[in-house]
Amino acid sequence: MDYSQSYSYGYNEPESVFAAFFTGANLAIMLICLVVMVIAYWKIFEKAGEAGWKSLIPIYNIYVMFKITWGNGWMFLLLLIPFVNAVVGLMQLYKLSKSFGHGAGFFFGLWLLSPIFVLILAFGSSKYIGPNGISQSGYRADADSADKYKDID
Repeated sequence: MDYSQSYSYGYNEPESVFAAFFTGANLAIMLICLVVMVIAYWKIFEKAGEAGWKSLIPIYNIYVMFKITWGNGWMFLLLLIPFVNAVVGLMQLYKLSKSFGHGAGFFFGLWLLSPIFVLILAFGSSKYIGPNGISQSGYRADADSADKYKDID
């Protein structure tokens, strides 16, 4: 009986070149998407009256985003509680939508197609109203009249 086995660890050259090309292409596309999303969040922070650089610092950007959407940045600590964090994350997206004068439809867009709707929020005509869609003067703005309540005193 012959118990010898042979193993081959060689690579087929055309397949490895093909894989390397697509790995490099995927990496380039991912880096481009990352840069575009960083710019988008920078723009969202600036629209909300915060410094854009705050979107670059990993945990601080979550605190500032909760300050933009909830009015209280420390609410982000709820993300540390299991199962509650999923609900709080969805509520945060809804409040982000309301903070810029949009409604439930935009929330579903942020939830299901986040990169596209973040770009719309950043580079579109959306204006920051206030946390949860309530302006600084205390008036609630609906989606159609986001700028109607500007500078009311």
